[in-house]
Amino acid sequence: MRLVVFASGSTGNCALVQGAGRSVLIDAGISARRICAALEGEGMEPGRLDGIFITHEHADHVSGLSVFTKRFPLPVFAPGTAADALRRSLPGVSPYIRTLALETPLSLGCMTVTAFPTPHDAAQSAGYRIEADGAALAVATDTGCVTDSMLQYLTGADAALIEANHDVAMLQNGPYPAYLKRRILSDRGHLSNAECTWLASVLAGRGTRQIVLGHLSKNNNLPGLARRTVNRALEQTDTALLVAPELGRLCVEVTPCCG
Repeated sequence: MRLVVFASGSTGNCALVQGAGRSVLIDAGISARRICAALEGEGMEPGRLDGIFITHEHADHVSGLSVFTKRFPLPVFAPGTAADALRRSLPGVSPYIRTLALETPLSLGCMTVTAFPTPHDAAQSAGYRIEADGAALAVATDTGCVTDSMLQYLTGADAALIEANHDVAMLQNGPYPAYLKRRILSDRGHLSNAECTWLASVLAGRGTRQIVLGHLSKNNNLPGLARRTVNRALEQTDTALLVAPELGRLCVEVTPCCG
């Protein structure tokens, strides 16, 4: 299985997951033109995707969805309340939306996708655990805290894309208004580098061998700072640490830890 991140950050999020002969997108928060170019760069015809899985309805995760589905009428999967929000906000997408039940595996051939809840200030927010080719990948960004339910689905994943959104000092001393700082720091906001460090340490201890830091804030974090902070917890482990760029390709080959 492979994960190819096309964009990860406050301005847009989109990633391709391929395995067991299936290909899906996680989010479509960049322009349809850029999604098509990115897919074609991977030798993938956009219309041959097996579906698009949406984490939540915020613009940086769905901004390209209307135009993309107009060109390529593919199934769009989202958890119940998020699906309803998409139908209201993106009416042209409504015919393609398929409602997902949280914590219920969905089979696409030999690929299995399971949505799990993440606490975020959206109508409903979800992470995904994807299993194919004997390997497991977990994606969990846009979460204000780490819940027991999240840990259940992240645990044992061979690779995980998790959030390192902000450095607390940069955020607190930065230009954002007070209400926005409170939102980001809340249990329904975003994970800080320190919180991500704790999560990465737990996952490494439970078998995850590749961790990708994603959804870094353009204004309140730096890739090098996020990497240094989290890597302190991984120096004595066999877990590799990568940082997904805000714009640009990052490819991760996801293999079973015993493979």
